[in-house]
Amino acid sequence: MIGLVQRVREARVDIAGRTVGAIHQGLLVLACAEPADTEAQVEKFLSKLLKLRIFSDEAGKMNRSVQDLDGAGTPGGLLIVSQFTLAADTSGGSRPSFTGAAPADQGRALYELLLTRARAQHPQVACGEFGADMQVHLINDGPVTIPLRIV
Repeated sequence: MIGLVQRVREARVDIAGRTVGAIHQGLLVLACAEPADTEAQVEKFLSKLLKLRIFSDEAGKMNRSVQDLDGAGTPGGLLIVSQFTLAADTSGGSRPSFTGAAPADQGRALYELLLTRARAQHPQVACGEFGADMQVHLINDGPVTIPLRIV
């Protein structure tokens, strides 16, 4: 599973001019399933995501996770958006190949599983819509952007 994690002050996903998911401070997560991915990769991905210490503590060091954003036990939001283009292969020319992404049915199932598990473990989870033409708006905080790959 491939992810691109962005620490944000706020983020939202719009489809056809309508906001379908939004968060205040937290993580915008672009996620892509790969053909060999299983439920185990989804679990590892989510575990890493929830524990990733990229929020500042009182000393300004990245020591807090999205689960303890302000140090007082207040969690931040998660906005999880499907993004098959993270599996792009540009080695063969100017037009990317996306054969590294899971087929649509598998990708949808793993994305839905990720959302289900995230909602069971975290109180603030918003999402985009699998396969939709989405516009993602964000204010990157830092900026902090972390690639994440679980094999």
